[in-house]
Amino acid sequence: MTGEERRREIIRIIRESRDAVSGTGLAGMLHVSRQVIVQDIALLRAADYPIVSTTKGYILNEAKSVSRVFKVFHTDEQTEDELNCIVDMGGFVADVFVDHKVYGKLCAKLSVGSRRDVRNFMEELRSGKAAPLKKLTSDIHYHTVEAGNTQILDAIEQELKEKDYLR
Repeated sequence: MTGEERRREIIRIIRESRDAVSGTGLAGMLHVSRQVIVQDIALLRAADYPIVSTTKGYILNEAKSVSRVFKVFHTDEQTEDELNCIVDMGGFVADVFVDHKVYGKLCAKLSVGSRRDVRNFMEELRSGKAAPLKKLTSDIHYHTVEAGNTQILDAIEQELKEKDYLR
C-alpha cells in the first residue's frame, strides 16, 4: 500500500467510525508504526482535512447538516438522562459552554454521539478529576447539538422541553 492509499484509508476509517480512532488502532489496522500515522495525519491536515485530535483519538470534524444551541438546566443526577435524550433521537452533542459573568464564554468540546460516548463522559465526571462547567453558572449551560435535519433538532427540543431541561 502506498502512502497516498494509506492516507485515503485513514480518512475512510475515521469518517466511518462513530467513535474517535486512536493512532495505535490505526497503526494496527494499517500495519505501520504509530509514528507513520502521526506523519500521515499531519499531511492530511496540511491537505485541509479537518482532522481533530481528542483524548480518545482522531475524529473528522465534518459539520453535520444542521445545528442548534440549547440553553439547558438540570441537576448532576440528570446529566446522563439529558445526554441520552439527545443522542437517542439522533443528535450529536458537539460542545458544552457557559456564559460566565467574569470570564465570558467558556467552552469545552464534548463530541458525544452515542450512549457509549455518554457512558464514557459520565465515567470521567464521576472520577472526580474535574467538575462540570455548569457548576460555574448555577447549573445553567448550553449545548451545541448537530443533527441530519431540523426535524431531528425539533424532536430533541420537544423532548428536552417535556423533561423540563430547557431554559
